[in-house]
Amino acid sequence: MKLGELVERIEGSLEGDTELEISGIAGLVEAVAGELSFFSNPKYASSLAETKASAVIVAEDWEGSSPCAVIRVKSPDKAMAMAGYAFEPSCHPLADPGIDVASSVHEDACLDASVSVGPFCVVRPGAVIGPRTVLVSGCYVGSDAVIGSDCVLHANSVVRERVVLGNRVILHEGAVVGGEGFGNYLENGVWQKIPHIGTVEIGDDAEIGVNSTVDRARFGKTVIGQGVKIDNLVMVGHNVQVGDHTVMAAQAGIAGSATIGSHVAIGGQAGLAGHLHVGDTARVGAQAGVTKNITEGVYVTGYPAIPHDKAAKGHANLMRLQKWKEKVKLLEKKLAALEQEKS
Repeated sequence: MKLGELVERIEGSLEGDTELEISGIAGLVEAVAGELSFFSNPKYASSLAETKASAVIVAEDWEGSSPCAVIRVKSPDKAMAMAGYAFEPSCHPLADPGIDVASSVHEDACLDASVSVGPFCVVRPGAVIGPRTVLVSGCYVGSDAVIGSDCVLHANSVVRERVVLGNRVILHEGAVVGGEGFGNYLENGVWQKIPHIGTVEIGDDAEIGVNSTVDRARFGKTVIGQGVKIDNLVMVGHNVQVGDHTVMAAQAGIAGSATIGSHVAIGGQAGLAGHLHVGDTARVGAQAGVTKNITEGVYVTGYPAIPHDKAAKGHANLMRLQKWKEKVKLLEKKLAALEQEKS
């Protein structure tokens, strides 16, 4: 599309030729003529200076020079997202209403006329699916599940019985919401299964990544708040409560009955023990092992997780151990020599 048209779509102001043809998006280093790129981190200034892109998105207050056209925007991240949808609409699949002949939708399910059900989906009795929701292919929706409007269930995602999804929820490929939680009791040396008879509620605008799981509650409900973004391969245990607009990176694990506040950020491969509380706006670093409650706004790292400034000092001291060990050996030699002189 013409650069001028793109600028209008992403709500920016242009410093350059509106008639330039833009055919795609790429990073500063990889971009070639005809492509749009993006600059926000000052450490990539050298890449910007050498880019072959035809245009670059920057923040409104950016001060610098560029070898190509500049698009100034309030939020570069938002502008790049809007540009992505402009060039690749399939990022958010829009399908024609109707039920594919290769799918099985029970006669007692209630689907809005605008719902799209792709091939090999199964919708069980009592399920309710709201307007404009898309089931891409191979999806399973259990009995009495409720799915709101404008949701997207990508291939092979699962919504188990009685689970509730809000509006505009996205489940990526292989995501499972409402699978049975991990609970057993020991009897005569044999583990016996504890049934999980609760459910899961997912708030509006939440997103669950590829092959991530949100377990159903033992009783009551597991809750994922509004706007929560869960990356791929994340495990959320039974009866966990997650506040609004919290984010979790890949391979994080939340044990049962933990409560996570709003606007919390949890790094990749972090693990949180059960029954603890993480306060609003707290941050959990990658691979942190959280064994105790975290106060609101605190950033923790390490195992066991402690405030990051303390963890950084402890790590720095650990790195000095070899040098200290050598000093101690030297001092021991000097001390031995002094003692020998006295004797």
